[in-house]
Amino acid sequence: MIEGFYIGPLFIHFYGVIIMFGAVLAAWLSTKEAKRRGLDPELVWDLMPWLLILGIVGARIWHILTPPASMVEMGITTQYYLTHPLDALNVRNGGLGIPGGVMGGALALFLYVRKKKMSFGMWVDIIAPGLALAQAVGRWGNFVNQELYGAPTDLPWAIFIAPTKRLPEYIDQAYYHPMFLYESLWNLLIMIVLLVMGRKLKNWLLRGDIFLFYLVLYPAARFLLEFIRLDPSNLGGLNANQTLMGIIVILSVVGLVVRHTVFKEKIQAAELAEMPGSKPPSVAS
Repeated sequence: MIEGFYIGPLFIHFYGVIIMFGAVLAAWLSTKEAKRRGLDPELVWDLMPWLLILGIVGARIWHILTPPASMVEMGITTQYYLTHPLDALNVRNGGLGIPGGVMGGALALFLYVRKKKMSFGMWVDIIAPGLALAQAVGRWGNFVNQELYGAPTDLPWAIFIAPTKRLPEYIDQAYYHPMFLYESLWNLLIMIVLLVMGRKLKNWLLRGDIFLFYLVLYPAARFLLEFIRLDPSNLGGLNANQTLMGIIVILSVVGLVVRHTVFKEKIQAAELAEMPGSKPPSVAS
């Protein structure tokens, strides 16, 4: 499969083009969400470079800390990256971990809204559907690179993996589960669910809830998909991605429950105080 094209001496990877296309679509969708909430959509384009930079940095760091088993067998470990900084910086051939990307993007957003004195919960809700869309598009970069495939299968939608892209122990197996496709379709569904929730449940939702629902829906699917992944990232004898996803699901569900029971009134009061033209409640004498 063709993985890119040349512009003069420079080789452009389709993987990078697809990632950038997903990011632009995510920003476009976020501008629509910001405008719907009465906010300046230009803030999204102002924020986008910072989300991309810290998102890519976070994604790369996660990959460096949790390289897949096949790379470890070839000697490309965390220690290898730490002693070969040029290889650690080279993301042209992939090697980005979504958990780290989300963490890096969240940090960028937190720093940005803090500087602008805006609500982190509100903005993370605005960006969450676009984040799911970016992931849905970006996963097709894995298809181009013939990576992120699952166990061998004879299902009608199985994909062919070239012999050079197969793990040594599966060299005689030609067709595999298209994990990238499963995840792409699931992320599209997440995007739709989050957009519908933001409109149909707006009187029930608290700021930050939409993002918390994302942190339930995406990790839940990723946790299950890791069971058919052939090349997991192991850390301390555990599948690092699957373990993290399971922890995030549990913490997010607990967070939603606690927010809507113990802290609901306090959060609503804080949201009201942040509204333009609001006045603090008077204290009875």
